[in-house]
Amino acid sequence: MSITDNHTDEEIRKIYNFRNIAVVGMSRDPAKPAHLVPKYMVERGYNIIPVNPIASEILGRRTYSYVSDIKSQIDIIDVFRPSKDVYQVVEDSIKKPGISVIWLQEGIHNVEAEKIALDNKIDVVFNRCIMAEHMRLFNDI
Repeated sequence: MSITDNHTDEEIRKIYNFRNIAVVGMSRDPAKPAHLVPKYMVERGYNIIPVNPIASEILGRRTYSYVSDIKSQIDIIDVFRPSKDVYQVVEDSIKKPGISVIWLQEGIHNVEAEKIALDNKIDVVFNRCIMAEHMRLFNDI
């Protein structure tokens, strides 16, 4: 998949002002992008909240089975799940007030899920890596 959303660099840069990120599909395996990417964000001061129903803790942080289970403020939902699973993630996420952005990692997009997010006033970034974009925009190489 080569298409991506139509956000400008300035719009993407502003998303990084949000600090609370729930990572759906976060992995315990340090070799996987779903572990490396959130770890990078933690190291840059972001509050990462893992969402993984089969782990109790990742990176020393309590995990949750669903976004809607998280009691604290969430600004961004960062999704490391197959495109076919995104609709369920978004349906669950819209139950939680205050979410501003759903970020779908590289290779992930779901048109139906994007529509319900946008209908609920949640911005959608897709087919982009939150770490790669941060590195590119903030020269953190």
